[in-house]
Amino acid sequence: MSTVTTTKPAPTAPGPALVDGPSGEGRIGLRANLRHIGALVRRNALQIKQDPESMFDVLFMPIIFTLLFVFVFGGAVSGKGNQGEYVSYLVPGLMAMMGMNIAMAVGTGVNDDFKKGVMDRFRSMPIARSSVLLAKIVVEIGRMLIAISILLCVGFILGLSINGSVLDLFAAIGLSVVFGASLMWIFILLGLTMKTAQAVQGMAMMVLMPLQFGSSIFAMPVTMPGWLQTFTDYNPLSNLADAARALINGTPVGDSVWMTLVWSLVITAITMPLAVRKFRQKT
Repeated sequence: MSTVTTTKPAPTAPGPALVDGPSGEGRIGLRANLRHIGALVRRNALQIKQDPESMFDVLFMPIIFTLLFVFVFGGAVSGKGNQGEYVSYLVPGLMAMMGMNIAMAVGTGVNDDFKKGVMDRFRSMPIARSSVLLAKIVVEIGRMLIAISILLCVGFILGLSINGSVLDLFAAIGLSVVFGASLMWIFILLGLTMKTAQAVQGMAMMVLMPLQFGSSIFAMPVTMPGWLQTFTDYNPLSNLADAARALINGTPVGDSVWMTLVWSLVITAITMPLAVRKFRQKT
């Protein structure tokens, strides 16, 4: 009688489970999720270090826009020789504009990552899909803070004075960051939907131009036609510009602060789930 000997297969080291979709993402704890976001933030920061030209918009855009509007349009808006008054009006408004322009870079960055195949690597990693997007937003918030700091420095050189308290100044900066972060979800959704980065930029400019110039950022709405004043009153950028202006200049804020927070909450509540869902579908 012959005996058959069987050999057991050698045990293999268990590999990390891939996380895919909403059910898989739910297995990741908060601490692990924060660790993933931190690692991806470091990855995005290293990308900026390797490509310092990507910071040119943050470093030079606040300087160029401030000098351009103060010395080219300041005399026409506030009267010749009153550019100093226009600085106090313009710089807080430009804080809103900085956040919107920098938010646009998130959409093109997400689109570019898909084109380069970076997202294929993330697909094989046991990480929450939302952490990839949140890490991008964290890095862009850092870039936004740098841009606002440069903007304020240029404003101080041109004669900007803080008539409110230091806490009011920080509140204006925080309000700009909160609103800018909410706008990033819009541009992330565009980056995930459009086929090319050029298409993202083109669509973003169609959104940016009417909102920026149809607002109270550069000129008082009372100088505009009636129909444009109506648009300006409901423009969220006007609410943010008015809130930052009131906080920095020490004037009554009215409802502008609360309206800005409401706009930020509504925009995030609508676009964030759509962006995360679209990202899961693509990965």
